[in-house]
Amino acid sequence: MAELTQAFEADLKSVALLPSDGGRFEISVDGALIYSKLQTGRHVEPGEGVSLVRAHLNRKP
Repeated sequence: MAELTQAFEADLKSVALLPSDGGRFEISVDGALIYSKLQTGRHVEPGEGVSLVRAHLNRKP
């Protein structure tokens, strides 16, 4: 989470950390699921979450 907020600090309007159970860790941007630990079976590697968000933002029109 800290990695994402540092990388996108100037561009963020809000960040939400939603508690859950069952080992869930997900990254969503504007409602689009970018990463899911439940789907991949692993946690993001250092830098991976930032890269995934950047890639998603670059695809947006």
